[in-house]
Amino acid sequence: MSGPRLRRIFTTVAVLTATVILPAAPALAQSTGSGSSGSSSGSGPLAAPIPSPAGLAALAAATTQTGKPYLWGGTGPNAWDCSGLVQWAFRQAGVNLPRTTWEQAEVGLEVPLWALMPGDVIILNRDASHVGIYTGFGQVFNAYGRGVPVGLTPLSEFEIYSIRRF
Repeated sequence: MSGPRLRRIFTTVAVLTATVILPAAPALAQSTGSGSSGSSSGSGPLAAPIPSPAGLAALAAATTQTGKPYLWGGTGPNAWDCSGLVQWAFRQAGVNLPRTTWEQAEVGLEVPLWALMPGDVIILNRDASHVGIYTGFGQVFNAYGRGVPVGLTPLSEFEIYSIRRF
């Protein structure tokens, strides 16, 4: 299958999976304003507790890599490291992310823990050295490390550094 066809399939799956309709784009856009009124009038980024269609599409793409081996520096298609997998999965959903975990921790919309939803990127460990995609039910889809195939890991095994939404 071609890239555009896969992207359409993943996007369709993501949209059909979402249980709510996203509000208008301005409510989710990252604002450049510096006001501190606490209102939703554009004084700062708003992270609604609803899944991102791009995140759900990326999660669907990532799961097609289940069982493949971990390889430090791996960017697929036969083996992955954590940030390579996340970068590839989001590219399938039409979102271009930087290559490394530390770079991925600086882009997208920052999300508070209370708004964590499936498809969100979770930067993990105190030093931001690991990344995965939240699947819901306390699980992270990731390329975990040497000897562990790509798949699910309980979020409880990590310390959350940052949560990002695309």
